[in-house]
Amino acid sequence: MAKITMYCTAVCPYCVRAERLLRRKGVAEIEKIRVDLEPQRRAEMMERTGRRSVPQIYIGSRHIGGCEELEAIEHEGRLTSLLAAG
Repeated sequence: MAKITMYCTAVCPYCVRAERLLRRKGVAEIEKIRVDLEPQRRAEMMERTGRRSVPQIYIGSRHIGGCEELEAIEHEGRLTSLLAAG
């Protein structure tokens, strides 16, 4: 299974939704980068993604985007194959 990296905060409902979806898809491990605990990591996230909001999700080295993009990929039926490709 692909490595999942997610920039997130503790109180973000979209982060929780994204994590729940990934867990339902069988993802056992998510590398969470907590930008609320490590503010310097937010600058890193913004440089990597060009975005300020969380979550920002990577499947392997591919930037997926946020929760809505992740849900759209699932709705299109592509998430399972992306997760398996890792």
